Amino acid sequence: MGGGRAKAIMVQGTGSSVGKSVIAAALCRMFAQDGIDVAPFKAQNMSNNSYVTADGGEMGRAQVVQAQAAGIEPTTDMNPVLLKPEADSRSQVVINGKAVGSFAARKYWGDQSDVWREVTAAYDRLAAKHDVIVLEGAGSPAEVNLRDRDIVNMRMAKHADASVILVGDIDRGGVFASLLGTVELLEPDERKLVKATLINRFRGDMALLDPLPQMITERTKVPVLGVVPFLYDLQVKDEDGVTFGDYDPPANPTTLTIAVISLPRVSNHDDLDPFRRAGCRVRVVDQSAQLGDSHIIIIPGSKSSISDLQWMKSRGLDKAIKIAAQQGTTVIGICGGYQMLGESISDPERFESQTTDFEKGLGLLPVRTIFNQAKTTRRVEINVPTQDSGILAGVKAAGIGYEIHVGEAEITDKNASSLARLNNGNESWNDGLIASEGNVLGTYVHGFFDSPEILSRLLTNVAKTHGLPAPEIPEFSMEAEYYRLADHVRQSIDMDLLKSFIYS
Repeated sequence: MGGGRAKAIMVQGTGSSVGKSVIAAALCRMFAQDGIDVAPFKAQNMSNNSYVTADGGEMGRAQVVQAQAAGIEPTTDMNPVLLKPEADSRSQVVINGKAVGSFAARKYWGDQSDVWREVTAAYDRLAAKHDVIVLEGAGSPAEVNLRDRDIVNMRMAKHADASVILVGDIDRGGVFASLLGTVELLEPDERKLVKATLINRFRGDMALLDPLPQMITERTKVPVLGVVPFLYDLQVKDEDGVTFGDYDPPANPTTLTIAVISLPRVSNHDDLDPFRRAGCRVRVVDQSAQLGDSHIIIIPGSKSSISDLQWMKSRGLDKAIKIAAQQGTTVIGICGGYQMLGESISDPERFESQTTDFEKGLGLLPVRTIFNQAKTTRRVEINVPTQDSGILAGVKAAGIGYEIHVGEAEITDKNASSLARLNNGNESWNDGLIASEGNVLGTYVHGFFDSPEILSRLLTNVAKTHGLPAPEIPEFSMEAEYYRLADHVRQSIDMDLLKSFIYS
C-alpha cells in the first residue's frame, strides 16, 4: 500500500469481554498473512496484566498479543495509556510505558486534555510507520454517562478516521438487542463510522441463526461481516490474558493439583498458563480450607502487595500456607507473591499502600522488601543452575521472562540460595531465593515457568515427592495458535467486505 497516513479498522464491542481483543489479533494476523504492514493500537487499557517492551516500557498484554500476531515488535505507542488498579477507585497511571503516579478515579477522569495529546501523538507516530492500524475499543461506545470523557472508542475512531466493526457475543445471549441498542445509542456522526457488525462465539447449527443476520442488517443499516463460531481451547488471550479461574481437567488421581491464591489485586496471572497446558489441576482459592491436598501453592503477582498480604491474613491463609510448607507442600511466590513470602514489606513513603508503611511477611524466605519510587521494568534471560536437590533439582535450564515491580530485595541470610541468574544483555544479577528445605521458592520474574526446561524440572520433582508419574510437558507454539485463529475467522467472515474498508 505505502504512502501517507495508515488506513484504520477499529474493533468495538457491545460490552466488555465480547472478544474484541481476540478478533483484533485475528485481523492483525490475517492482514500480515496477506502481505500488509499492520500494527495494533488501543488508546487506554485498564489491566494489571502487563508486559515489558524491548526498551523497558510497560504496556497492556492485549496489544502485545496483537503485535505478535502482526509479526512485529510491541512498542508502547500501541498502548500509550495503561491504568493499573490498586484499589476500587485508585489506579497507577502508566503513560508511554512509564508510571507517572497513582491517582484517584475522580482526579484522573477530570481534565484529560494532556492524556488525549499523548494518545493522539502515539497513534500518529504509529500511523506514519504502517499501512493499516487495527484499533481496539473498550467496553461499549454507548455508555452515555462516559461519552464526554471516553478516549478509547468513538473519539479515537474519529481521530483515526476508522471503519468500525461492532462485535456482539452471541454466547451471552441477547446479541440482537445488544447490537441494535448500541447502534441506536450512538450519536449520528458516530453511527456513520460503524461499517459492519460481527456476531462472535456462536455454538451450534449455523442454519438456526436465520433470519437473525438479515434482521440485524435491516435494523442497524450496516451489513453483518460474519458469524464467528466458538473456538475451543484457544491459547490466544483476551484483554486480561487469562480467565483467573479454575482449570479442572478430567479426573485423574495422578494429576498434580495447584492452589493459586485469589489475591484481590492479582497481576500477570498468565504465569499460570504453563501449568494448565501441562495438564495440572489449577484451583483458585480464597479460604484456607480450600488448600486441601494441593501439591503446589502459588502466590501470584500483586499490584498491591501489602493490602493483598493483609487480605491473606484476614482469611488465615498465611498460617495455612506456612503449615503446608512445613509439611512439605511446594510453595511458590511470583513477584508480589515473592515479597509476601519474605520477612517483611516496608513502604516508608507509602508509595503503594495508603494504610500502613510496614507489614510482616510469611517468613518463609530470608528477604525483606523495601518500596521506593523506582519501578523496575525489564526483559531478562533466565539461567537456573544445576542443582542436586530440592524442587528444582536437575541440570541447568534457561528461559526468557520479564520483571515489573517496585521494591528492593534485602537478603537477610548471606548463605541463602538464589533461584536463578538473570541478565539483560548489559548486566547480570541473582534473582529470587530457594528455602533451605528446598520446597519454597520466590522469583521476581514473570514468565519464569514458560520455559519447558524449568517447568519440567519443577513438576517432575514435585510429582516424585508425592509418588506420582512425571507429567509430560506438551510442545506449544503460539505462532500455530495465531494461524489457527486467523484461519478460523477468515473462513467465517466476508473477506471482500473487510478488504473494502482498507482499499476504498
